[in-house]
Amino acid sequence: MIAEELDRAIRTIPDFPKKGINFKDITPVLMDANLCKKITQDFYEQFSGSHIDAIVGVESRGFLFGMLIAQLFGVPFVTVRKKGKLPYKTISFKYDLEYGSSEIEMHVDAIKPGSNVLVHDDLLATGGTAKAAAELVKQSGGKVAGFAFLIELEELQGVDVLNDYSKNIYSIKAY
Repeated sequence: MIAEELDRAIRTIPDFPKKGINFKDITPVLMDANLCKKITQDFYEQFSGSHIDAIVGVESRGFLFGMLIAQLFGVPFVTVRKKGKLPYKTISFKYDLEYGSSEIEMHVDAIKPGSNVLVHDDLLATGGTAKAAAELVKQSGGKVAGFAFLIELEELQGVDVLNDYSKNIYSIKAY
């Protein structure tokens, strides 16, 4: 099963980036081309029954599989980046973090109005970043068709934050 393979490949780094956090490192996953192919195919199969017009990948680890998923669907890949990183006109959304706030942005012409968009990132924790990406999709006139994550940290209940945008929320491995 893909979840078990993913679990075996993920490296847990205790106390990173600060004490008390067990960081889920996906870099060993990226070193296994066969597993990456399986992961991409799993995301595709999970959402193949949905009409998808674009894939949004959230900086930066959401770019890794997001582009591959977009290729399988044959749709555009859209980057959502931290404020100040995109060269063209942008729309932005500011959101709260545990300690402070952050802001992400997307090019104004990245999503066509009415598009069904799949939002992808590597990790679902509190849901704040994925929600912010969903808000950018909405600002563009698009609809969130679903969310796709490699990993979900269930105890942080990020799914609850995303349910208003789509009930189609998929994580390959939950901890």
